[in-house]
Amino acid sequence: MKQNLTLAIDRRLIKRARVLAAQRGTSISGLLAEELERLVNDHQAWERAKARALALMESGFHLGGGPLPSREELHDRKSVR
Repeated sequence: MKQNLTLAIDRRLIKRARVLAAQRGTSISGLLAEELERLVNDHQAWERAKARALALMESGFHLGGGPLPSREELHDRKSVR
């Protein structure tokens, strides 16, 4: 369902927007609706990517390697004679 919206925009900008809209075969309203939809979709995609990145950071990354030696193994000193 579409709804009307009132905007206050500079007259010079409106003139330029009319030319652009005509070149694209649409109206100023159509231009604004497309741009708002793109803006909202981009923001939603960014939010999803942010949530995925935070979830990955929370779970951590396996960087390889094996189990670490115990303290006793590290400090095992055998007498050398």
